[in-house]
Amino acid sequence: MTRREELSENLREVRERVKAACEAVGRSPEDVELLAVTKTFPASDAALLSDLGLVAFAENRDQEASAKVVEFAELRPEASVRWHMVGNVQRNKARSVVSWADRMDTLDSVRLADALAKAASGRERPLEVLLQVSIDGDPARGGCPVPELAGLAEHVARSSELALRGVMAVAPLGMNPRDAFSVLEEVVSRLRRDHPAATVVSAGMSGDLEDAIARGSTCVRVGTALLGGRRLASP
Repeated sequence: MTRREELSENLREVRERVKAACEAVGRSPEDVELLAVTKTFPASDAALLSDLGLVAFAENRDQEASAKVVEFAELRPEASVRWHMVGNVQRNKARSVVSWADRMDTLDSVRLADALAKAASGRERPLEVLLQVSIDGDPARGGCPVPELAGLAEHVARSSELALRGVMAVAPLGMNPRDAFSVLEEVVSRLRRDHPAATVVSAGMSGDLEDAIARGSTCVRVGTALLGGRRLASP
C-alpha cells in the first residue's frame, strides 16, 4: 500500500467517525472541521492530505513548523491551506510563529497575547487566536484557568492585531472526556454571551473526538488516527 493509499483510508475512517458522532447528536458533519495534526511527520504527508481535500494543518513546534510550511509551499505551490499552532509558545517565539501561522490555537495568558499582538503589527489581517482553556486548572499542562478566561477574552478583544475566534481544550488525563467537555460546553456558553463571534470550539482528538462532538466541538484535532503512530521528532 502506498502512503497516499494509507492516508486516504485513514481519512475515510476518520470522516466516518465524525459523521457517525454528528448523526448521533443531530448535528451536521459539515459543522465540524478536521484539523490534521502533522507534527513530526514530513511535509510530503501534508501535501498528500492536501491532495485528498484537507485544508487545515496543525503543528506544535515552531522550528519544525516554520521549515515545514516552506517545504509544503514548494511541494504544492497552488494549494490554499491554513496552518495552526497547537503547542505551547514562549513569548520570544511570537514573531516567528506569527510569520507562518494563520491561527494561534493555544493562547493562554495576557503576556503571550501582548507578545503576539506586537509581533502581528503590520499584518494585512489580525492574527486569529483561540483561547486555550485549562479545564482542571493544572498549570503543567498549559491553558488559562476557567476563572481567568473572561478577563483574557476581554484583553484579546481590545486588541486590533488579534481576532478572538473561540476556545481550545484538551481533556485532562484521568478525567472522563465527556465530563471534561461538558465543563468546556458551559465555559463556551458563558464566553459567547460577551463575545458572540467566538464560535470555534477546538476539542477532541483521535481517542475522544466522539465525546467532544457530542458536547459541541466544531473542530477536532486528529493526528494518530490520520497519520499513524508518532515518529520521533528531530532534535
